Amino acid sequence: MNASMLSYILFSCLLLSVHAQNCSVREIIRYTNRLLEERSLGCPCRETAGSSCSCLPIAEPGHELACFVEGTEHMRQNNLSSNTIIEWLNRIFQAQRDRNLCESLARGKQCQYKTKGNVKEFLKKILQTYQAINK
Repeated sequence: MNASMLSYILFSCLLLSVHAQNCSVREIIRYTNRLLEERSLGCPCRETAGSSCSCLPIAEPGHELACFVEGTEHMRQNNLSSNTIIEWLNRIFQAQRDRNLCESLARGKQCQYKTKGNVKEFLKKILQTYQAINK
């Protein structure tokens, strides 16, 4: 292995460790707050087929990323919110889950939850989770 290859590997490791430490926390908090400002998010969660309000998983500890992926995927497919932001959040959560980029969250690969909530409750869970990391 030559010196330039070693430099590249060290630089890549440095970038990964920096990204793993911050978990895109500030961006996730900012975009989640932006989504929470939308008016149509607070309707009650009903799991009946005739309901226009979605019920999204409120994650158990250790399964946040898997549930965030599942919930944002549902939001994206059903055009429940600003699609560009939801698309971005979904990709970030997938990357964090699949590559273990956010060590304090990346444990459970399956979404496990005891309750479901509406879009607003789901977004508040995202916000609380990343605000706790940001402290």
